[in-house]
Amino acid sequence: MNVYWLEQTEADVPAENDWLNANEAACLNGMRFAKRRGDWRLGRWTAKCALSVILDVPPLPPVFKKIEICAAPSGAPEVFFEGQPAAVTISISHRCNVSACAVAMSDVKLGCDLEMIEPRSDAFVADYFTLEEQALVAHASAADRPRLLALLWSGKESALKALREGLRLDTRSVIVIPCATSFDLYGWSQLRIRYTGGRHAGDQVFHGWWQPADNIVRTVVAAPPPHPPVRLRIPVYVPDADSLCV
Repeated sequence: MNVYWLEQTEADVPAENDWLNANEAACLNGMRFAKRRGDWRLGRWTAKCALSVILDVPPLPPVFKKIEICAAPSGAPEVFFEGQPAAVTISISHRCNVSACAVAMSDVKLGCDLEMIEPRSDAFVADYFTLEEQALVAHASAADRPRLLALLWSGKESALKALREGLRLDTRSVIVIPCATSFDLYGWSQLRIRYTGGRHAGDQVFHGWWQPADNIVRTVVAAPPPHPPVRLRIPVYVPDADSLCV
């Protein structure tokens, strides 16, 4: 199964909001805090740029207004195009002025996440990680520990998004199993995550990929198992007179 991946930064987001539709603009206007507004705009912009490639539509504000990204009752993002559900599944993440969007072309379980590689306390490990994960951390070198913790936490976030539950579930209900020796040409390494029950009957296994670069760990997981993420490129679009009238 193919999963497509796009990253954008705050510098990529236009100052105007003419690419949001009325519902999205109302949602943005209801946010009180500047950081929340900025993160939300960045995530929506990244997702719409990715979807313009997948849906094969021009990356223009009038077209972006036809792409609506709504929060489902679970909080997971759902995509509508011209008022109709789009046959895609997406996941969005943002961290430190960077946003990522993962897109799959069918109704699958999908989650992605970005995490900074930074020191984390022993109390954090004890509170949020399983005994198996704590053992991995205990055997890691001091140099490798921050990256491993970012990977484990990001993998959990991705899996909880794929379950459409997020942090409503106990983070210890998912066990992250990195496979550092298996990677593709673009630096993505394999990842496996086991969900051990809770609200969902029986164990579930997610497969995915992780990649460290620029002090950020990226993870994406899905069921069925995905191929390594395909990086999207937004084409330079030169509109003609007709396209300006969409």
